[in-house]
Amino acid sequence: MLLDDSLHIIMPIKDSIDIAQKAIEAIVSNGYMVHVYDDYSLEENAKRLDQLAQQWGIEVIHIQDHLDHPSPNYRWVLQQAQHQALTNNKHLVIIESDVIIQRDTLSRMALEVRSGVGMIAAVTINEQGEYNFPYHYLRRLRYRFVSKHSIATKKRFSFCCTLLTNELLQKADFQTLDPTKSWYDVTISHWSTRLGLRNILMLDNPVLHFPHASRPWKQLKYTHPLRYYWRKFTQKKDRI
Repeated sequence: MLLDDSLHIIMPIKDSIDIAQKAIEAIVSNGYMVHVYDDYSLEENAKRLDQLAQQWGIEVIHIQDHLDHPSPNYRWVLQQAQHQALTNNKHLVIIESDVIIQRDTLSRMALEVRSGVGMIAAVTINEQGEYNFPYHYLRRLRYRFVSKHSIATKKRFSFCCTLLTNELLQKADFQTLDPTKSWYDVTISHWSTRLGLRNILMLDNPVLHFPHASRPWKQLKYTHPLRYYWRKFTQKKDRI
C-alpha cells in the first residue's frame, strides 16, 4: 500500500550494492515505490538490482541503456526525474544509495510542504547518532536533536535525503544545469533561495548516512586531503 502518492522517489546508484540494497529495502518496506537509476554499476551489481526489481516491484533504469556518457550522470537523472515529477504533479524526493531512512522519514517531510518552500532535507547522522557529512557542522550545537526545524538558507544542502517541492520544480529548469559539473545539490539549493523559496533542514528527522559509500575514493577528503584535491583537479572529478 502506497503511503503518499504525492512523492516521486528516486535513488541514483553506482555499485556499493550491499548498502544500496538496505537503502532500497528501507523505502519499499514502508510502502513506497522507488525509481532506481543505475549509473554504470558493475555487471554483477546491475544484475542484483534487476533481481531486486522483480522481488520488490521497484523500477530500475540502467543509464547505460539510454546514455553514452561516463558516470556520474546526475544531470541526466535530475532532468528525467523532474520531467516525471512534473508530468504526474508530484514532489521529487532524492534518496542516495548510502542513506537509510526511518519508518516516518518521508511522511514527515511531506507534511512540511507548503507554499514558498523549495527544499526539505532530513538531517544525516552516523551509527553513533551524531550529525555527519554533509551536516557535520551541526555538531557545534549543544544539542543533538531539537523539536523544531532549522531554516537553513545560507548553508549548503545535500541530496542525501531531500524533497524538492513541485513549486521549485516548476520554477527551476534542470535542462540548464551546467554539464561540466558532477553534482548539483549546491547549485539547486542556490536556485531555490534565489527564486525566493525557503530550504528547510529537519533537525528532528534524522537518517543514517554512510558518506561516499558508492564512490570510496572520495574518502580521501578526510584521510589524505592533498591526494583528494590532486585527483579532484587533475582528473576533473567531483565538480559541484
